[in-house]
Amino acid sequence: MYNSAKREIVIDASFKHYDVLYQSINDLIENDGDINITLTIKLRNVSVDLNISESLIVINTLAVKRAELRGSLWSTAGKQVEKPLILTLCKLFDVPEKHYDQSRLPKSIREVDFYLLGVTEKNRFRCEVKLMGKGNPESADVVIARNSKVFVADKLSDLNKKQLTKLNIEWVELRNSDGFRRFTTVLKNLGIPFKDFSGDIDVRLSQIFKEVFK
Repeated sequence: MYNSAKREIVIDASFKHYDVLYQSINDLIENDGDINITLTIKLRNVSVDLNISESLIVINTLAVKRAELRGSLWSTAGKQVEKPLILTLCKLFDVPEKHYDQSRLPKSIREVDFYLLGVTEKNRFRCEVKLMGKGNPESADVVIARNSKVFVADKLSDLNKKQLTKLNIEWVELRNSDGFRRFTTVLKNLGIPFKDFSGDIDVRLSQIFKEVFK
């Protein structure tokens, strides 16, 4: 199909056609019990041949582990960028510092989560950043379970958006063109003052990053 056996092309094709291949092998087994496929795994000078049943177990296990790994990696990355990302959005739209200054919060919560602060001290809006990522098994259900008020994600399905809106949870989808601008809707709904952004975003972000990551 690809007229090539280069490693990167094989890997890319594997991702795209895994489900089809897996189903085709299953169909063959069901229709013809005599089919024989051997998967050979080789490490240095040691190799082992697996029959079709053993091969399917290995393929399925690798697929499950890959999904788990990608999911956990995306989740870990999300926690690492949570505070810098929301802080960057606040600075981009000139939100007064008193509405996101985490030092005003009890130490027990400011080390774990990021909060936007409303007009009064009692108005604490818990924020959640989730890098869903292609292949990440997690969904917006996580933020619902954690009682967050603001949900920022790189990608949200239409169902996720409907769920969040129905539950009165503010959301921002960053992967959409100009998706970051929806943060102004979030701020408006929470009663937090801001100024709309206009100008060269790349230049402004470079300035903000020097402040956030100093």
